[in-house]
Amino acid sequence: MTLATRHDVLGLYRRIFRIARTWQSLSGLSEDTMKERDYIITEARTLFKKNKNLTEAEAIQICIQECQTRIEMGLHYRIPYPRPIHLPPMGLADKKGRKFKLQERLRKIAKPVYLQSHEEM
Repeated sequence: MTLATRHDVLGLYRRIFRIARTWQSLSGLSEDTMKERDYIITEARTLFKKNKNLTEAEAIQICIQECQTRIEMGLHYRIPYPRPIHLPPMGLADKKGRKFKLQERLRKIAKPVYLQSHEEM
């Protein structure tokens, strides 16, 4: 990791915690605000710990881009949770074979940048 990349990552980490400190929920209820603040903090800690051992520059840039996108979307919509999307269903193909591999590839391509770190259910 270069010094500039490290600076960007630490800056994002600090920015997330500043946002969490001043976060207000849309409903205005203090319990909702506390739940959303806790979610922001635990999500940030989890994802940063998960990705702390990345060494490839391209993978680090993808994670930085995902973090910036999630921050901007959260601030814009005032919702800290990732926005749901519709991906093609996996139940149409057998678990083995070309159709299944094709559907897996299509799901990977169709996944937006702000959900790259979330695993499939």
